[in-house]
Amino acid sequence: MKTTGTLSLALLAAGIAFSQENITYQTPPAAIAAIADAPPTPSVALDPTKQWLVVLEHPSLTSIDELSEAELRLAGLRIAPATNARSRRNLATGLALVSIGDGSERAVRGLPSAPALDHVTFSPDGTKVAFSHTTRSSLELWVLDVASGAAKRVHASVNGVFREDPFSWIGDTGALLVKAVPESRDQPPTAPRVPTGPIVQQTTGEVSPARTYQDLLTSAHDENLFAYYSTSQLTRIAADGPSTTLGEPAIFAHAKASPDGGLVLVERLAHPFSYLVPYSRFASEIDVWDMSGTEVKSVAVLPLAEDVPVGRNAVRTGRREVGWRADADRTLYWVEARDGGDPLAKTKYRDEVSTWRAPFEGDPESLVSLSYRFADIYWGSDDVALVEEWWWANRSERFWHVKPGASDQPPVNVFDYSYEDRYNAPGTPLLSSTARGTRVLMTASDGRIFLTGEGASPEGNRPFVDAFDVATGEKTRRFHSQPPYYETPVTWIDPEAGTLLTRRESQDEPPNYFIRDTGKGTARALTSFAHPYPELAGAGRELIRYDRDDGVKLSATLYTPAGWEPTNGPLPMLVWAYPREYKSAAAAAQVRDSPHRFSRVSWGSPLYWLTEGYAVMEGATMPIVGEGNEEPNDSYVKQLVASGQAAVDEAVRRGVADPERVGIGGHSYGAFMTANLLAHSDIFRAGIARSGAYNRTLTPFGFQSEQRTFWQAPEIYFAMSPFMHADKINEPILMTHGIADNNSGTFPIQSRRLFHALKGHGATARLVMFPHESHGFRARESVHHTLWEMNRWLEKYVKEAAPRDAATDMN
Repeated sequence: MKTTGTLSLALLAAGIAFSQENITYQTPPAAIAAIADAPPTPSVALDPTKQWLVVLEHPSLTSIDELSEAELRLAGLRIAPATNARSRRNLATGLALVSIGDGSERAVRGLPSAPALDHVTFSPDGTKVAFSHTTRSSLELWVLDVASGAAKRVHASVNGVFREDPFSWIGDTGALLVKAVPESRDQPPTAPRVPTGPIVQQTTGEVSPARTYQDLLTSAHDENLFAYYSTSQLTRIAADGPSTTLGEPAIFAHAKASPDGGLVLVERLAHPFSYLVPYSRFASEIDVWDMSGTEVKSVAVLPLAEDVPVGRNAVRTGRREVGWRADADRTLYWVEARDGGDPLAKTKYRDEVSTWRAPFEGDPESLVSLSYRFADIYWGSDDVALVEEWWWANRSERFWHVKPGASDQPPVNVFDYSYEDRYNAPGTPLLSSTARGTRVLMTASDGRIFLTGEGASPEGNRPFVDAFDVATGEKTRRFHSQPPYYETPVTWIDPEAGTLLTRRESQDEPPNYFIRDTGKGTARALTSFAHPYPELAGAGRELIRYDRDDGVKLSATLYTPAGWEPTNGPLPMLVWAYPREYKSAAAAAQVRDSPHRFSRVSWGSPLYWLTEGYAVMEGATMPIVGEGNEEPNDSYVKQLVASGQAAVDEAVRRGVADPERVGIGGHSYGAFMTANLLAHSDIFRAGIARSGAYNRTLTPFGFQSEQRTFWQAPEIYFAMSPFMHADKINEPILMTHGIADNNSGTFPIQSRRLFHALKGHGATARLVMFPHESHGFRARESVHHTLWEMNRWLEKYVKEAAPRDAATDMN
């Protein structure tokens, strides 16, 4: 007798549809499953003395059993209560030491039997490696001695709930500053069985718009849980000695020792908490402590920030981005808005960067006033620091040269460009480690700094390193990736000798690490990671360019199955894309990829279907352009349809795609795109929409790159929402969504409501909701089942689709 699940599948295959199915996790074809299970390329960390690499191995996917463990969703965080750490982390299962000098591997002894490693960080002198190990009941702190290769546990219970690493090295002291779980902590608070009253929120006239954040606090019990799990005891732990506590337990969102190791900058969260914004907007107190935990100076008292304006470049008022100047012993810096944090305010200056030297007795000094919003600062010395600022409305980015030791000298503009213009991007500064573990501008013996970037060009990305004279603006190219490789600079091993650590890959070779002699043009391999996907060996790949009907140039990477030739005839094809907004058609036309990169296949990649006989057009550009006073989304649908049509026309012109058998798919905003293309065109036979948002009235204070609110532009929200046009979606659409999606805007209800609308209009649609999964999927069972669903959908509605006229006749 067939089981209920098997019977349901049989009836579905026969064309009998159900409102719901009871189905167990399914497995895709063997070749697809093997690719999904292939381990990712190991990650590495370089020691500050540039003698050793730590190589970390990661599993491909976790299990649904692990993903089903208890999880708290509080104040924008996801917490594993069993370990008092963030859940859903990508933990390493193996650690090795590789010599930079000769590529030999040093054995590591004493690791736990089932390593689950994270937060890997070298000591400033490179002799130790600190890392965390996650057990079933705690987050442990371990230290590895590089010389002996011996690892040992130094603390049994670290608090890892915040995104900041839970420990860091204290200058060159050989000790660590650790957020520890308080030893005297009681049992976690229990939820009251009977409520004591309603939950009330009230507004009294203040303008307080907010994005659609997920995982927020919702009750007094949530507040108690957040306080319980986020409270830490700051502790100084010597890698080879005793530990001492600093001050009293508190909710430390941030704690960092000064470069000289004598002081600690702490940020403690305070009540009131909020049910509208995540913990980063909570009230806080920022102070400097000495190493006994005694307050030296109060730096800022910040109120709850529920009233931050909506829009790009909007920030909270008060001192923010507070940190230590990396090239000084104990000098603070911070940024403070001079426009009330409101990007719509009319003012000459937006932000001011200030510094304050210990003992913090005089007034802080203004370092620079910025006309745009602060982005970053790169410290070098009293004579050079680079301050980066940006502005969303005009897509501008600027770098300023300032002299921290001579604050009376005006800043000098170094770079001023549109960050949409990738072809002319100058790159970002390379940094080097100091003896105290801070990161400062890497400087050559002649005083020049180094810039590195993707090197975007019409031929594709070619990463580079330039030597740059800050005073004169003169550049000298020191390295430029050459075909047939895509070679990314990691850092100079010795800039004077011209030896560079790089990460090199090609179409057929996975990424590996090399020592390149830029003078001789030679490269020596440090790692030899194997090709993870023999199933895709021999697949064709080409970076193609083509035009939209309005003249905007588009690009995509076009893949064909191994062994396919044009004489074999056109193929069914899957187009996978993600729209992006631009203020310049010229910038929109720029190539965003490289023909020489290795094709890394993530859980959500479309490349699996090369093994099933499909052509795949990945990264097909779908630019939405709004030049001058026009906003990109003013003509979203028209531009989107034109881009989709141009992509298919080009693949058909090349003899690759059968126009009667093309599917469209995307993730997140790509899912939104997919539903819109099916609603407003008949280009595609079917669509796959993963983790999308389809009704923009549910994100009324802006979405993606749209800054206007629903009340300012209701016609735009209506026109762009495929939910409003569900009656026009007449091609089959498969929707998948994680029930625990925490991405801002993509609430699971978005997919449920679109499915209800489609069902109500008699559309062909399937909705698959995955327990415990977030915006991106992690469990092997979920990923395999997703691929199974997608494969069946493409097989039935794309590969085996009858010609449109015949399909119409059959209906």
